[in-house]
Amino acid sequence: MSLKGIRLRYFVMVLALIAIAAGIYLTFFRSKGYEKTTATITSIAEREETFSEDDTEYDVTVEYTVNGQKYTQQLDYYSPAFKVGGTTNITYDPKDPTKIHGGSGFGIYILIIGAVLMAGTLFSIIRGKSALKKLKETEDIGRDAVYPEPDLGTERELYFLTDLGTPKYGHRIEDASRNVLYEAKMTKFTMTSPFGFDFIDHEHGRTTAHLVGHEEASEWNSLIIDNHYTFTFDGEDIWKHLKRSGIRVDSKLGGGSGKLVGTNYTIYRNEVELARVETTSQYVHEEDAEEHKIARTVPVKGFFRIWTRERNLELLFVTLLAFARTEASADNGGNRKTLFNTLKG
Repeated sequence: MSLKGIRLRYFVMVLALIAIAAGIYLTFFRSKGYEKTTATITSIAEREETFSEDDTEYDVTVEYTVNGQKYTQQLDYYSPAFKVGGTTNITYDPKDPTKIHGGSGFGIYILIIGAVLMAGTLFSIIRGKSALKKLKETEDIGRDAVYPEPDLGTERELYFLTDLGTPKYGHRIEDASRNVLYEAKMTKFTMTSPFGFDFIDHEHGRTTAHLVGHEEASEWNSLIIDNHYTFTFDGEDIWKHLKRSGIRVDSKLGGGSGKLVGTNYTIYRNEVELARVETTSQYVHEEDAEEHKIARTVPVKGFFRIWTRERNLELLFVTLLAFARTEASADNGGNRKTLFNTLKG
């Protein structure tokens, strides 16, 4: 099993806990029963083998006296303040004076770093929950959100695009004339809390604020357990959000010419077809694909061609957002369902 993209704040919290535990051990337990003395720095030698070409590592040798006997040992850390002939405080084992540590300063330093990381992460979590609560109080979002009922008209061909080359990326649906009909603009970029977005319905003149979480992926090297890709949408798992809203997606591997080059989707809401969708290259408009000699052989995540009779694009947009921001190809957040549908077909 390999995990990637798990919420950064949880990863930081684990690092913080490790740092705090290490700091407590180094400060209070590692040198328990040891005694303090002053050592003289006799040499500072550049280490020949280092893990990084950019960072130079040093071996520091010190000399100290215990019960009238001199000892020479290497320190277990280096400080830029060290200089040959200078002194530093060490602790040694009275039973075996050759065992030394460089005092508790390094442990305190690690402890402080862990505490700062933990405090910053907890603050981020609290702030994120506060932002979600405030958003739910001012906007009709979350578990109680109600999308407009389907409004079916004449079928039209639309295009879903994703911004590339920037961490603050958004999404949009365009028509054949490149008019933006619906879009999501990121208003708040954050490393540990959900992103803030404005969802703008240009056709109906509506703007709604939403919180979109960081993408998460659980990948299993197994034929039994499917991979899973997801993120939160207004504090709720995106796939649960879509299911609760009546969305079902039939997905199969294929392309406009029937070749296994991408994923085709048929999206239903309460068993009423909302749209037929196919993945494309980043050149979703036919004339752009033709100009760049794209023959639907290199599908790119986050770019779709859409055929729909639905005039309320909000729920369709959120559904495509789920596939655009993850590596999932099925409406359960995995991939196997798509493969099985393809084999059955």
